Amino acid sequence: MLTAVDSVVMVIDSAKGIEPQTRKLFEVCRQRGVPIFTFMNKCDRPMKNPLELLDELERVLGIGAFPVNWPIGDGFEFQGVYDRQVKQFHLFDRTAGGRYRAPVSVGGIDDQEIRGRLNDQTFHKTVEELEMLEHAGHDWDDAAVLAGKTTPVFFGSGVNNFGVQLLLDGFLKHSPAPKSRVMGGIEIAPENPAFSGFIFKIQANMDPKHRDRIAFVRVCSGKFVRDMTVHHSRSEKKVRLSSSHKLFGNERETVDEAYPGDVIGLVGHDSFGIGDTLTTDPKILYKEIPRFTPEAFSYLHNPNTGKYKQFRQGLDQLLQEGVIQALYLRNSSVKTPLLAAVGPLQFEVVQFRLESEYGAKSRLEAAPWSVVRWLPTDIKEEELDALSLPTGARLAYDIGKNPVVLFQNEWSANYFGETNKNTPLSALPVQTAKE
Repeated sequence: MLTAVDSVVMVIDSAKGIEPQTRKLFEVCRQRGVPIFTFMNKCDRPMKNPLELLDELERVLGIGAFPVNWPIGDGFEFQGVYDRQVKQFHLFDRTAGGRYRAPVSVGGIDDQEIRGRLNDQTFHKTVEELEMLEHAGHDWDDAAVLAGKTTPVFFGSGVNNFGVQLLLDGFLKHSPAPKSRVMGGIEIAPENPAFSGFIFKIQANMDPKHRDRIAFVRVCSGKFVRDMTVHHSRSEKKVRLSSSHKLFGNERETVDEAYPGDVIGLVGHDSFGIGDTLTTDPKILYKEIPRFTPEAFSYLHNPNTGKYKQFRQGLDQLLQEGVIQALYLRNSSVKTPLLAAVGPLQFEVVQFRLESEYGAKSRLEAAPWSVVRWLPTDIKEEELDALSLPTGARLAYDIGKNPVVLFQNEWSANYFGETNKNTPLSALPVQTAKE
């Protein structure tokens, strides 16, 4: 998903602060230079001190933080935010379940109506914190925001539908326009007349009644027109894009035209895969989709032989969507693929979707490995045979037929490096497939 965006919103639970998964996604954004806008959510519940949250952003993520607005109270005393850029209070009335945007009263620091809604303690505490920010905080810098070095921070409550509109307004005002994409050292600008885009996500069964399969495409250049014919990089064939949609929640709307920065959903193309390029210029080929290093490994078994077809069909679809990865043990008599994921939660997602979408229950069996490393792609079979493997380590191949080594722990991986000094290992997945 992050490969398709020009900027992102990072949502942080203001009671918990930065969580491990947030750190992983942040690193992807940092590597790609993607501007980050931060929303401190759940301010209507007991939360960490706002200054502590800003410090955590800078200390843990190493990014400057500029609070665009500032919370007034917290928990049950949370009453709104102060917009530091236009110097106005936004006080909200709670709504039932956030079904509609919270009514808001807006006014300056000397506004009598605003002052009347705040008790003395809350008002003076807020004013003191704002004065502290003016003297000790970061200054607003558009260039630093666009470079991903400073994150604008917004406070609010999603469940009460308060502060969200302020975030969206700020996001639209300060986020960058669609950027050029670099392909083999050549820059493809959004203004390039040739239509081009890449598939960054595939989702099946979004409409259970039709069991359809939607490929999401990020438009990078040119203009998309429904029913146009394009070159498909994987099959090297021409395909007609006749069923194009814009999706929001459960709503679908037919899209006739799209431009750089837009995302469209294409229905009815089973040959499409994640990372594929669609273009009117066959010379354009994007390689935008990174693969993450798995840290959890398991086998998935089908306990009901009568549901083998549904189980196989569902697992193949989920692998194609990129929900998990598949590895195949070398010289193994067992044909069951070893499933690999960044975290164990992904296995639970796979099991849930297999049962809910395909009616196939499954049994998960944990594998003994926790570390995977990639071998050189040009290594020969006889060289694989000659490797000295630590106890419990196994050779395998990824979905692109690239050789890997599975280790039980980091110590085992380091030991392999010491005993096989002429065989370098890579912690990052190989991005290309072997023929």
